[in-house]
Amino acid sequence: MGKFLVVMEKGERSYGAYSPDLLGCVAVGATKEEAEEKMYEAITFHLEGLREEGLPIPEGESVGEYIVVPETV
Repeated sequence: MGKFLVVMEKGERSYGAYSPDLLGCVAVGATKEEAEEKMYEAITFHLEGLREEGLPIPEGESVGEYIVVPETV
């Protein structure tokens, strides 16, 4: 089982998702929940493809943090 960071971005009419550790693995959904579901499917499909090709499965090395900045900045 792997663990990969997924970045969710809100657009004007949809949400986009990608994983910095899995180049080209992206998903879009009308809602955050839909984008998350589609991203899970995209990651599963991506990893299956790597296995079939005999390629290594990348390590999930990316991390995310929120940085709190005072409103006066």
